[in-house]
Amino acid sequence: MIDAMMHTARPVGDFLREWRQRRRMSQLDLALDAEISTRHLSFMETGRASPSREMVLRLAERLDIPLRDRNALLVAAGFAPLFPERSLDDPQLAPARKAMELVLAGHEPYPALAIDRHWNMIAHNKTVPLLLAGVDPALLAPPVNVLRLSLHLQGLAPRIVNYWEWRNHLFDRLRHQIGISADPVLVDLMHELSAYAPPHDAAPHAQSGSHAYAGVVIPLQFATAAGVLSFIGTTTVFGTPVDVTLSELALETFFPADAATGEILRRMAGG
Repeated sequence: MIDAMMHTARPVGDFLREWRQRRRMSQLDLALDAEISTRHLSFMETGRASPSREMVLRLAERLDIPLRDRNALLVAAGFAPLFPERSLDDPQLAPARKAMELVLAGHEPYPALAIDRHWNMIAHNKTVPLLLAGVDPALLAPPVNVLRLSLHLQGLAPRIVNYWEWRNHLFDRLRHQIGISADPVLVDLMHELSAYAPPHDAAPHAQSGSHAYAGVVIPLQFATAAGVLSFIGTTTVFGTPVDVTLSELALETFFPADAATGEILRRMAGG
């Protein structure tokens, strides 16, 4: 709840206005969506009216504000935070932790990992370490940031065959996440990653075969001693979470995009 408490110095109206503008909604749009008058919304944004707890939650829902920031809105409005933020080690999150571990283990021999809101890896299955040979140990010191690990020259970048295509895909995802959350840590991460030099042999127009999927997915082509692996990635999140930690947890799972990749991974997993 520390993040929420840091916002109490500013009026709740400031936050409501910022989130509304971030979502590119006019006062009329939000008022109609929330079934309130434009005048009442304007009064809340300017501080001439104080929103009730229910009103804060209603507006936060219409604005699709992350749970962490809904707590901040409640605190700024003078109410207690509603959504708990527990460690994954908390006994109350044991069912979620078990579900996560089942998904990761069940995905073997294909790679799968869990990340937090800042792309830090919090868990992985047995296949992931098999793909990290040669990575600078400094990049593997906790917390391991998956984007930094992927795009750094001392990380996996030199082994990504379609480096520019994959980099652009990751940047699109990061920009989208920043647009949703306005998280300053992610903004700093974007600046850091943008400054990374590309591998000297990275072909600017190298394609991974994404045309075969009509642009719906961007396969990742990854060079190993056993051959080039081609993956299709998917992201899984918990549905309707009521805990901040779970709402920010994502499972990244990779499937073989061709039969050769599947065979190589099965051999690698078998030792």
